[in-house]
Amino acid sequence: MISAIKTWFEQQAFGVCEWWAQKLNVKTEQVRLSFIYLSFITAGANLVVYLVMAFVLQHKERIKHPFRKRSTVWDL
Repeated sequence: MISAIKTWFEQQAFGVCEWWAQKLNVKTEQVRLSFIYLSFITAGANLVVYLVMAFVLQHKERIKHPFRKRSTVWDL
């Protein structure tokens, strides 16, 4: 039951904690716990930082190459 919930959450999450864990060479669970602890300490202010990082990770290629030619008009 717990592993099913964990798997569902990891598939639905933005991947910010996983990306930070790979960059810092630590376990993903440690990064997630640090976000949770920081949210208690800072009254949720790091949630804004998390959402900004999720947005940047989702649009990383467009940020790196903003004027890259698209194959069709419908490739946004």
